[in-house]
Amino acid sequence: MLDGGADRSAVLLGVALVLILGGGALGWWGNTAGGQVEVRDVQFEGTNGTAMAGHLYVPQGASAEDPAPGVLAVHGYINTKQVQAPFATEYARRGYVVLAMDQTGHGYSEPPAFSNAFGGPDGLAYLHSRAVVDNDSVAITGHSMGGWAITAAAGVHPRKYSASLYQGSAPGPIPGFSAIPDATAPNGSATYPRNMGVVFSEYDEFHWLMWGAETAAAAPNSEKMRGQFGTDEPVSTDRVYGDVSAGSARKLYTPATTHPGDHISAAAVADSVDWLGRTVPTDTQLAPSNQLWYLKEIGTFLALLGAVLFVFPAGKLLLGRDALAGAVADVGAPVTEKGMGWYGNALLAALVPILTYYPAMVIGDNAVPATPPFTQQITNGVLLWALVNTVVAALLVGIWHYRRDSGGDALARYGLDTGDGYGAVTRAAAVALAVVGSLYLLLVVVDAAFNVDFRIWFIALKLLAPWHVLPFLAALPVLTAFTVVLGVLLHGRLRTGATTDSLRRAMATNTLLVAGGFVLLVAVQYVPLFTGNALLLPQLALYAIVSLSFVPVLAAVAVISTYFYHRTGRVWTGAFVNALLLAWFLVAGTATHAVL
Repeated sequence: MLDGGADRSAVLLGVALVLILGGGALGWWGNTAGGQVEVRDVQFEGTNGTAMAGHLYVPQGASAEDPAPGVLAVHGYINTKQVQAPFATEYARRGYVVLAMDQTGHGYSEPPAFSNAFGGPDGLAYLHSRAVVDNDSVAITGHSMGGWAITAAAGVHPRKYSASLYQGSAPGPIPGFSAIPDATAPNGSATYPRNMGVVFSEYDEFHWLMWGAETAAAAPNSEKMRGQFGTDEPVSTDRVYGDVSAGSARKLYTPATTHPGDHISAAAVADSVDWLGRTVPTDTQLAPSNQLWYLKEIGTFLALLGAVLFVFPAGKLLLGRDALAGAVADVGAPVTEKGMGWYGNALLAALVPILTYYPAMVIGDNAVPATPPFTQQITNGVLLWALVNTVVAALLVGIWHYRRDSGGDALARYGLDTGDGYGAVTRAAAVALAVVGSLYLLLVVVDAAFNVDFRIWFIALKLLAPWHVLPFLAALPVLTAFTVVLGVLLHGRLRTGATTDSLRRAMATNTLLVAGGFVLLVAVQYVPLFTGNALLLPQLALYAIVSLSFVPVLAAVAVISTYFYHRTGRVWTGAFVNALLLAWFLVAGTATHAVL
């Protein structure tokens, strides 16, 4: 499909642009309910002068003369305001003014993360300052760590909200955060916070963290939930506990999804809409099941697909330029053929990344301090994983080479020849910078025109904030080493005659080798969750959720690497494109911690 001439590349480039721009337009349509809701980028000053950011959803008819009920919507850890868009859009369609804010150190709110009680009190104060908001009718909602942000907001501003809603979350205490003074939230009780709804999914991975339960199904019978619902019996989803007028109302919803699945669950959205309608009603009569938020998800997903597709024809057209022709060489003869040795090597290549995943993430996230330029805790775990796998893969390739393939021009066979005076490397870098830079400019256009990014669920390409630049530059060398060695492993050590002759077969084989292990890792974790309501390793739930993104991201890495190797006969162009995309994805999409 990607193997045609310049005309086909031009067509594919056109398709990619249509997907990007058309998907962006559809994303805008879904996010604004077909233009019925105005979505404004807002910035405000938080505690200690912290620069905060958010999206303010303003429904038609809301004005200073006729203010509407307000909702503060806060995302969870290593997410951004965009993941709250399904909820924000459906709230706004029903007449609420919604502030979907970035927590401190997330998205476009200034770091460090966890500071100023996650930014929750500042977000609630800002919402109250808007003339279009009826300050006597305000709800606060939060997903995961966002629940701790709204609990803190309720504690700091007890008279500024009428109802609360916890999505995959719970009020305090907050396990493991006692050492962070700003990351505190009051404990919940049968009367605090006011009018509390809980949307806790049937397969929520954080049952132990939020409610102290051994499984998600056991959460309604946990001591913590029973205490906060004011009952000695297991909490039932069939009744409302307490009294709305007294502020003591409580209700539990258990949609059949996971912790991150709340963001794309029609049932979870409907449940949250139902609770707001019960506690801070508006005059709008829309059934909770009447939803159209998914149009934004479809649109931004199409834009993300277009962004990935853009890389191939853009790269091919650039490589066809005379000035960049030095990046291209003939594909060498395969180093190996399929046999027992190949299958053993392939199995090792697929298993090592998943065997090192949890140890690297735990050490990188918990034992490596976040200091400049490596200021992102979760990113540091991923970088440590990439570094470990770079070293292991390089050692394995070296051992295989000296045992079985020590003769001839090894650099050329492994795709590592550098051309005249490193001309192949510099031209490959120029192509990669031009391709990824052009893609970044397209995101600038889409953001300016439609106020959306390229994403599906929590997998997104976002514009960089100023404090992302330094960690981006720091991550780039590590990820470049990783993608170069990965290219040598795939296109040197494991390339057979069949994958040399067929680009499609090479893409399929390499995708299986690179991403297949993580499919297995996800299955090992999530089959127990869906059959027994708990992950195999519940205490590592955060990393299990992060691993979900490894499957599509690594699949894209494998396809891009393979395509450019077949186009250039070298690993450089694909490695540089992948390194830039990975650094962009990791740094702009995760939480920034403890920037000095």
